[in-house]
Amino acid sequence: MNEHKVALVTGANKGIGRATAEQLASLGMTVLVGARDARRGEEAAAAVRAAGGDAHAVILDVTDPAVVQAAAKQVEERFGHLDVLVNNAAITGSGQVSPHEALDQVPSSVDLDMVRAVFETNVFGVITVTNAMLPLLRRSPAPRIVNVSSTAGSLSIGADPDGPLTALPASAAYSPSKATLNALTVQYANELRKDGVLVNSADPGFVDTEINNHTGYLTTAQGAAVVVRLATLAADGPTGGFFNESGPVPW
Repeated sequence: MNEHKVALVTGANKGIGRATAEQLASLGMTVLVGARDARRGEEAAAAVRAAGGDAHAVILDVTDPAVVQAAAKQVEERFGHLDVLVNNAAITGSGQVSPHEALDQVPSSVDLDMVRAVFETNVFGVITVTNAMLPLLRRSPAPRIVNVSSTAGSLSIGADPDGPLTALPASAAYSPSKATLNALTVQYANELRKDGVLVNSADPGFVDTEINNHTGYLTTAQGAAVVVRLATLAADGPTGGFFNESGPVPW
């Protein structure tokens, strides 16, 4: 892997984002660890460096356009370009996605302020970061954007009464935000296809993280694998798709 390739991962101080940063660094990329908390971001970046990778912390709150623009300026001044953007930062709105904690997302009784907060991070934050970083991505010979989605964003799987999501209550916030993120992925892919920018959504699977109170059965490294694969696609790779480690995920 080209040692001069630069990747930015949002929400990279823990979980799938951190595992993604670690794996991209192991491939020889310079990895920018995006995190709202400067201390946590630096701790994660230091751990990547201790393992032999090249990593730098970047303060990045995806809901604050001024902070995002400052991060883009920092990347431009230090590196001059960006090759990979992984939009990983996300919130559930309910703390953890489990049958008890997610009851407050039931559509008929949901708090609209919660829905707005979830979309602010999971959708509008992705637009804010992507648009701020696009000028830098356009300077790359092989720009890649990966939006970290979820099985919960699949309308087909969610609508299946016998599907894997039936154990969870209906969701008016998290699941719709991921479905919207998938739709956004397609629209960015359509706009940027002619420029050689490959844009895809990744479904990491049910990963053991704080977001599900550590009930997932996959490690963060296993969840990050599909993200890294999409971040390192060859020029003839897909764009505008939704994938897990097994292949395409139904919309």
